[in-house]
Amino acid sequence: MTLLDLTGLKCPLPALKTRKALKGMAPGETLSVRSTDPLAGIDIPALLNETGDRLMSTEREPDAFLFTIEKAGEKAGG
Repeated sequence: MTLLDLTGLKCPLPALKTRKALKGMAPGETLSVRSTDPLAGIDIPALLNETGDRLMSTEREPDAFLFTIEKAGEKAGG
C-alpha cells in the first residue's frame, strides 16, 4: 500500500494529487490518502465516482481524513 500524505494542502490540491497518484498505479493496488482539508470528505469520494476507482474505507481522525482506495481495472470496451 502506498501512503499519500497531503497534510496542509487545500482544495483542489488533494483531489488533483490523488488523481495523479492513481494514474501511476496498477489495477488492484491500494492507495492510502491522508488529508487535513475539510473539503476532502466531499472531493475525494466525488473524484473516485468519476474515475471508477473504489473507496474501500474512510476514517475520520480529529484533524484529518484517511481514505483507503483501490485502483480499478481498465474499463471494458476501452
